[in-house]
Amino acid sequence: MKKILVSVRFLVLLPVMAVAAAVTGPDAVAKAVVPASQAQIQLSFAPLVKQAAPAVVNIYTRKVVEQVARSPLFKDPFFRRFFGKRFGERFAPGNGQPQRRQQNSLGSGVLVTADGMIVTNHHVIAGADEIIVALSDRRVFEASLVLDDERTDLAVLKINTESEKLPYLELRDSDSLEVGDLVLAIGNPFNVGQTVTSGIVSALARTGIGVSDFQFFIQTDAAINPGNSGGALITMDGRLVGVNTAIYSKTGGSHGIGFAVPSAMVRAVLANAKAGRRHVKRPWLGAATQALTADIAASLGMKLPLGVMVRALHRDGPADRAGMAVGDVILSIDGHDVASPKALDFRLGTRMIGKAARLDVWRNDDTQSLTLKLVPAPEVPPRNVSKLRGRQPLAGATVANLSPALAEELSLDTLESGVIIVKLDPRSPARRFRFREGDRVLRVNEVRIGLVADLAAALKIPAEEWHITMQRGGKVHTLRIGQ
Repeated sequence: MKKILVSVRFLVLLPVMAVAAAVTGPDAVAKAVVPASQAQIQLSFAPLVKQAAPAVVNIYTRKVVEQVARSPLFKDPFFRRFFGKRFGERFAPGNGQPQRRQQNSLGSGVLVTADGMIVTNHHVIAGADEIIVALSDRRVFEASLVLDDERTDLAVLKINTESEKLPYLELRDSDSLEVGDLVLAIGNPFNVGQTVTSGIVSALARTGIGVSDFQFFIQTDAAINPGNSGGALITMDGRLVGVNTAIYSKTGGSHGIGFAVPSAMVRAVLANAKAGRRHVKRPWLGAATQALTADIAASLGMKLPLGVMVRALHRDGPADRAGMAVGDVILSIDGHDVASPKALDFRLGTRMIGKAARLDVWRNDDTQSLTLKLVPAPEVPPRNVSKLRGRQPLAGATVANLSPALAEELSLDTLESGVIIVKLDPRSPARRFRFREGDRVLRVNEVRIGLVADLAAALKIPAEEWHITMQRGGKVHTLRIGQ
């Protein structure tokens, strides 16, 4: 039976007790020990649960949505045949006008600083008009949104504690995890109240989940259910190692396959929030890559297809300046293996702007080390966002110059350039002619389009028939539109 991906909402997180070894410092990791007796098996996590509970918060959001209330009969072909296609609108409440109503949702968050900074999931607070945070001691605060990053499904909130220090959870390096490590998930599944579940790390570096752009999840069998999103995955030393985000489920309940955003990514997003940024700035590689197949690896003299091959370089980009060449295979970043393009994206996404990273690459039957300066994608050319008007097929479309920075925001190849449609008015000519957001305009009649200014000028030239060439989903199409 096909599995369905369900995003989870609302979790409370709590740290856990070291089973056999004391933690001697903030960076110490408890030694992994297999229980050797019945007495050890009966050890309890309760002391650490009690210690960590104050660092877990519940998040309540409210937003106003508009919808037209209609009976199912309004869609019945029999009734529409006799009363017309606008039958539903004439008899709907408010004569088919949108009705405003308040929509509430629940989630969880984790206090990560003593002054009230909270990490949660983007989908917990997305579109919210009001965000309310409830502490474990039942105090309630209105939260402000500091940073929202849809690409990682993470968000950072802030509550005003009036200088009062709050309990918080320290982050543990997620790269120290191993498959089989014990973990706890604590939250409020189905809004039944605070719940603690235990399990192990089932897998690391899971990709292909489809929840965010940076897919490199921790997989666990600790029971995670709807209502747990934004909560924590915690290891035996009592520190936060991941933010629970999604589950695989056929019914909406837990089937023992849950996914958490690793703390390495949480740390990078949090650093951007502390730096006062509203959006995350990530290092830009300046290269296009592809997965390494067994055949390609063999042709390069490699024993195993491990790494990511460089297929194109942005001239004078960071990779080019670091000495990288087309055909190089990136093996690791700062000692962390890079087995796929998703792994490469994740490792770069966890690095800080302004620093440098060591890249190990395979070239000419040997491994070489390169130093990559970590800089953000440039806004060159300036995006020049413009809305097109007039009597022409693209009227009502908002377009922009595609720079590496904009391409990164749109999750596109940062080596692409040209003019891209970023928005379409609902009833515009551009919408009627079936243009779509994300289409890249290449040519109008005989004019090649490189910048927004080129497109605006080309559309002012009168024509009895328009020939507009665009790229969509890797394929090139030409539309012929008559007057």
